[in-house]
Amino acid sequence: MVAALTKERGCTMGHALAHDICWKTELLPLAQRHATEPAVYDLAGKVTFAELFAKAAGIARAVLATGAPPCSAVATLLPNGRDAVAASYGVTLAGAAETRLNPTLAEADLAHCVATARIPAVVTDASRLAMVERLGVRGIDVATVAPGDLASLELPSVPAGGFGRIGFSSGTTGKPKGIVHAQAGRWTANVLLRATLPRAPGPGDNVLLMTPFSHGAALLTYAFLDGGAAVTLLPGVDPAEALSLIAAGKVNHVFAPPTVLAKLLSGVRDQRYPGLAAIFTGTAPLSAELYRRARHVFGPVVRVTYGKSEIWNPITVLGPGEAEAWYGDEGEPRTTCVGWPASGVEIAIDRAAAGSAGEHEGGEDRVGEVCLRTRHMSIGLLVEGEFRPDAPGSYHRTGDLGFIDDRGRLHLCGRLADVMKSGGYRILPEEVEADLREAAAPAEIAVLGLPSSYWGEVVTLVVAGGDAAVMARLEAAMQSLTQYKRPRLVAHLDEIPRNSIGKVVRRLARTQILERYAFEDGRYPKLSARP
Repeated sequence: MVAALTKERGCTMGHALAHDICWKTELLPLAQRHATEPAVYDLAGKVTFAELFAKAAGIARAVLATGAPPCSAVATLLPNGRDAVAASYGVTLAGAAETRLNPTLAEADLAHCVATARIPAVVTDASRLAMVERLGVRGIDVATVAPGDLASLELPSVPAGGFGRIGFSSGTTGKPKGIVHAQAGRWTANVLLRATLPRAPGPGDNVLLMTPFSHGAALLTYAFLDGGAAVTLLPGVDPAEALSLIAAGKVNHVFAPPTVLAKLLSGVRDQRYPGLAAIFTGTAPLSAELYRRARHVFGPVVRVTYGKSEIWNPITVLGPGEAEAWYGDEGEPRTTCVGWPASGVEIAIDRAAAGSAGEHEGGEDRVGEVCLRTRHMSIGLLVEGEFRPDAPGSYHRTGDLGFIDDRGRLHLCGRLADVMKSGGYRILPEEVEADLREAAAPAEIAVLGLPSSYWGEVVTLVVAGGDAAVMARLEAAMQSLTQYKRPRLVAHLDEIPRNSIGKVVRRLARTQILERYAFEDGRYPKLSARP
């Protein structure tokens, strides 16, 4: 009977029913239940659930027509909007390993991703089709795909342990890595993400997404659409448009990493926008100064999470009330508290990996590398087209430094790779930034090490947008630092280089400094502006 019902719904699951997944059985009820409800708003207007999944069915049919085997990597390369969402669902329905690529990728970076994941086909738009085909990859122009009937479409099943999604790391320390998630892990992660939301989204809810769909915006898209809620996808951060949507009550949730939140607040004068149920933030440290500005404008609705490409659902969560308790007081916390572990997440701290960077002035000696384990984490990496599986039951080493406090909350202190070694001391750049950030406002700052044969590295403060008053405050604040942590050099850049999700790319900042300044090494190092 089960096999007959399965066949009737168009899923050829075969004898391995208990271990296979047919995404149609997951998504068809969603399309039918909320058929007439709005699903996606974008610059072109809105589409309903029925229209969205009709397009997804057509894309699934087009993907199957390429002959790409089940669980092989099929990419989407689209800007924010309805087509990005439909393509994501369509590739998934076809049983492929969905590989969302940032539409801003240069051709060389796209070629790297194609070669790494051995991508045979890419769902894209007309403006990118020629670039895709130059790489010898079959391109599917999303605009030419006719809608299909999901209910009658014959779709394959896929093994639960097969490749379900391939993501690429942000590339802050080199070429992006291909991170592989299993089909079953992808399903589990989506369920657990919904479980961590402050409240269950439903019809009438709408989340505003302005960061690339190819990154964290997609995960919130799935979580909201799963409940019958809507998503609004803008192609970038437009403070005036975003604030207009919030003021009109058209959206009641916003995904805003710290860089996006700062841009939103730059468009605010004396107004208040009290209509939001939650602001989801993460991907980079949130300063107390930025939190308090956001609270003043939107209310105490900021929710902080910690995430990694290798772990889909939030690793830890600091709810709005908990964020208010941590960030609401005056002053700048010395660490970034990201809350308690989410369901199914195990956290271990490897103190040996941190070395002397784990010894803080305040007596904090619990700092180590954050290591994670979950049932739905990635299953391995793709390197030069070859799959390197993770050892069963192993922990993922994040490269992040942190500790667990007495209440069980995770605190982040920086990146292991960013630890500076200067004059025999190991120094966390984030710790120095925390001590200087309040003095720097509203300018942006970052701290990094410049290679030095005398010091090992010279602690350098990078400032973007600082006027004379800011520089005077920073000079005074630096004098109050422990001497070995005090920046010996100050460099000015037009902006702090960040990746697409807002993380500071220190290696790129270092390169820009050495292009703009001549560096004189020695006991008293100097930077001189180049002509």
